[in-house]
Amino acid sequence: MTIRIQVINPNTSQQMTSSIGAVAQDVAAADTEIITVCPQHGVASIEGHYDEAISAAGVLQLVQQGKQQQVDGHIIACFGDPALHAAREVADAPVIGIAEAAFHMASLVATKFSIVTTLPRTRIIAEHLLQQYGFDRHCAQIRCIDLPVLALESEREFAYIRLLENCHQAREQDGIGAIVLGCGGMADMAEEVSRELNIPVIDGVRAAVKLIEGLHGMGLKTSKWGDYAYPTQK
Repeated sequence: MTIRIQVINPNTSQQMTSSIGAVAQDVAAADTEIITVCPQHGVASIEGHYDEAISAAGVLQLVQQGKQQQVDGHIIACFGDPALHAAREVADAPVIGIAEAAFHMASLVATKFSIVTTLPRTRIIAEHLLQQYGFDRHCAQIRCIDLPVLALESEREFAYIRLLENCHQAREQDGIGAIVLGCGGMADMAEEVSRELNIPVIDGVRAAVKLIEGLHGMGLKTSKWGDYAYPTQK
């Protein structure tokens, strides 16, 4: 039976949406269908608290859309996991954020990991998520390539060099066993970096796809008891 997973890129970049979708489809099982979407209105990239707030409404609208299409899971493909808890209130199927997914997977293959992300201003968002999800003791360091999100598409070769440099420094200096990539736009670089450095490099898009497939196989959906109950009608 086919599993249908909605992958939501919370920014409006069609190019990045296509790239994320290709990565998700590549790792998905043969009977998994990937439906990749992004909002029509919002921000071109998400690089701070303001951007996350603007993107939240679009994410929730797309989750509602996916719910109407009876998808078997939703992935929020931005490392800030914008609107994750609100989306779980709306959804019946599992909703996975790529940061949370990546942290879980990294902790299963290494006792310590470092995060390599984009701009320095996003570091605090990653720190907040690590604390919220209970992974702050597992993360040794958060490194930044100091490039904006859209440069991952427009300056891909240079961005890859910067990413590889920072991942190499993390491997040699941080006392870690794995690296988490801190942006959905880095998803298509993970396998190449992992081969170059011979260290597990975890991309949250792939991690989230496999987690959705696993939850579906176990027959698990989002709990509607407690704080993930449907929003109160007002």
